[in-house]
Amino acid sequence: MQLRWSNILLASIAVMTTLLATSYWYVFIAGVPQLDPPQVEKNTGLSFELKTFNSQAMGEVRQYGLILPPDYAKNLNKRYPVIFLLHGGHGDARAYQDKAAVTSVLHDLYKSGKLPYSIVITPDGNDKRGTSSFWDSDYYDGPNGKVGTLIGSELVQIIKFRYRTLNEAQFWAMGGQSSGGWGAFNIGLRHLNNFNIFFSSSGYFIDKSSRENSPQNFIATIPLTERKRIRAYLDAGEQDKEFLTSTRQFHQILDKLGIANEYHAFPGGHGIVGADVGWNYWHKHLADQLIYVGKQFKQASMQKH
Repeated sequence: MQLRWSNILLASIAVMTTLLATSYWYVFIAGVPQLDPPQVEKNTGLSFELKTFNSQAMGEVRQYGLILPPDYAKNLNKRYPVIFLLHGGHGDARAYQDKAAVTSVLHDLYKSGKLPYSIVITPDGNDKRGTSSFWDSDYYDGPNGKVGTLIGSELVQIIKFRYRTLNEAQFWAMGGQSSGGWGAFNIGLRHLNNFNIFFSSSGYFIDKSSRENSPQNFIATIPLTERKRIRAYLDAGEQDKEFLTSTRQFHQILDKLGIANEYHAFPGGHGIVGADVGWNYWHKHLADQLIYVGKQFKQASMQKH
């Protein structure tokens, strides 16, 4: 009898392991949405478009996603703040729309007045190796391409030329999820003339490529006068122990350096299925991040006037 129950237990474990492995492959290798995607508002009145440009930094044609504010075509004299959203590993320019349903989040925040109408850009942050589940995007200038220059400088000038943007850095925000959170700080802190607001969702701040590409080390080298311009939002999932520890440590460093920041630990994190897991986590807390961004835009607008 005992042997029978042991066999049943082993069989159950084998089945669960297979299901988890299959689900992992489904989400992270095949790159399709998880089995319980976010429940979202579909009739948002917002359009997601893919755009291209010739990149000198990368020596090739590159893509970015574009979401214009709902009144963009009506108020032809109005200029808007800008938000860059950087995808994580095995992502692309469509990830924030296809998997995190960014237009649904924007719809709700615009309706509640918690985020001023903004121009939202989702760059393709992949280097010349392309997208893969076996490596993260190299969000820096390295042997696989000048992704740092691409996003931090070149794409900024493209967006300013093509659209009616508010050009002051305090009206430009950049953030991301997982390795995109690292990328936002790693690139953005080197381009404070272009971006002043940053956010990371379950990201990290020390990169294995070098100390130079680790915001946790780099930020201490920023002059005191420049630090005063930085606004940062950090969150991490409580089940993401490594990301949680990294995020908390970076928050503590920001506090020590006197840099304005907001830090939160939420239930969930990276994963396969669950209300607080994977893309459900990033969809839910994208709203928190953009509410923070909205506060900074409103404060900057008040100071400007």
